[in-house]
Amino acid sequence: MLTVYIDFKSADAYLAIAPTLVLAAKHNLSIEWRAFKTIEREVPKLGQEETVGESHRRVRAESQRALSIKYAAHQGIDLVYPAQMGATDLALGVLERLEGDRLPFIRAAFDAFWMEHSDLDDDATIVDLLAKSGVSHSGDLATARADLATAQEQAEAAGIVGTPAYLIQNQIFVGREHLPWIEELVLEIA
Repeated sequence: MLTVYIDFKSADAYLAIAPTLVLAAKHNLSIEWRAFKTIEREVPKLGQEETVGESHRRVRAESQRALSIKYAAHQGIDLVYPAQMGATDLALGVLERLEGDRLPFIRAAFDAFWMEHSDLDDDATIVDLLAKSGVSHSGDLATARADLATAQEQAEAAGIVGTPAYLIQNQIFVGREHLPWIEELVLEIA
């Protein structure tokens, strides 16, 4: 069993889906998809009298985005950052209560956020995504944010700090760049 923590507004989590699925299929791993709310910061605006620290934060954020766009292009994804990152709390809370295969909803939510720049904290958007993905949700939308808060507390207590995060054999790996190490671990326990 491979547990994967995601946030729909995380470009890194979005770009991790395809290689994670390849790894799981290659080694016949089942995946438990879990929600984890991240803080995705906007790129700071260039100031007239920027301090060294402000310049560093701006250049680093621009560089991280450029790198994500490059990796997305490698996967055939035209990644465009939304003007405002927005919240994904409702979609993440719903993810915690989905029944059956969560992957159709996950794909629909990532595409809605990154391709259409949809508001994943809006009831109507989430109802539409549930209908389109054909996934059942056990609960009502009113409790979804509370479900996310509980899931967040549990994940943080387990040591999760960002997305994508992978939990296998009580070991945590944060970032898709660790998939080769995860595969080595899978081969050792097989």
